[in-house]
Amino acid sequence: MQKVSEEEAAAGAQRPYAEGSLLSVAHLSVDEISRILSETDRIRSLAPAERSAILRGRTVALLFYESSTRTRTSFELAAKSLGATTTLVSDKSSSIEKGESLKDTGLTLRALGAECIILRHSASGAPFVLARETGLPVLNAGDGMHEHPSQALLDLRTMLTRLRGPEAAKAVDSKALAGVTVVITGDILHSRVARSNAMLLPKLGARVILCGPEKLLPELALGLGEGVEIERDFDRALAQANVAMMLRIQRERLAGLELDLGDYIARYQLNGERLAAHAPKALVLHPGPMIRGLEISDEVADGPQSAIEEQVAHGLAVRSALLARALRAGAFGKGNA
Repeated sequence: MQKVSEEEAAAGAQRPYAEGSLLSVAHLSVDEISRILSETDRIRSLAPAERSAILRGRTVALLFYESSTRTRTSFELAAKSLGATTTLVSDKSSSIEKGESLKDTGLTLRALGAECIILRHSASGAPFVLARETGLPVLNAGDGMHEHPSQALLDLRTMLTRLRGPEAAKAVDSKALAGVTVVITGDILHSRVARSNAMLLPKLGARVILCGPEKLLPELALGLGEGVEIERDFDRALAQANVAMMLRIQRERLAGLELDLGDYIARYQLNGERLAAHAPKALVLHPGPMIRGLEISDEVADGPQSAIEEQVAHGLAVRSALLARALRAGAFGKGNA
């Protein structure tokens, strides 16, 4: 998995990023994760009129250099549900198409009144650059093959709710996922979702197993942290799983890898027969978009063990809390001020 530049990684915690930014799950302490989940639950419990007053009069820009359905829509709906005004800027309908730099686009949005920017970009590290250059809170909605922090947080909330019950998703400690094994399978090399989950979940006591063929999971390219391991045999990994997270095969990124899709399906597809044989009680997740018939079968995606639609709903809730955190950073976790 591609990393942010060495300079960004080394200086990340020291640089003057605006309070309320979420650039990497590496920057989140367990206490901060707990506060985000607590705020998620609080906002969800509010009546619509109360919720819409939280960010009334504030302006949020969505800056998307890559296509997105779930992430972009849930951030936009979350912002609007809190009363914020939103504007969407994409690389297909702006001066970005003419070659404008990320810095200048960000400064333009700031000059036009944006108070927070949600960024999806094809370059790893882009959110760090945008946050540094604009001084605004920036929420990383996916940067290259680096990270997707809000996806990891919504995955966490989905797991807690289904495995531990709704009360467990209101706040966490370092043992919240103790005894839980999460198997992440698929194109891990190119997956920012896998990277963020592999960084976040062990902080809460989970064991993470990464599974896939060597072309999509090159051992030497991964800096595996504590609580993360590799297993090539999917059936053996699945037999240990409390959670099975499947990843899309990113065909647009596979140039030169010569992956045999037929062999991949035979060895790594999560289908009903394999699930029943090895993980009959495991929770099934997928960050989307799914390629049915490749990494996952219809019967599993739509089956009783699947929480894929629930992930989408949790995404709206978690991203509401992240927006509140970004624009009310000084008051975050201290009531409604």
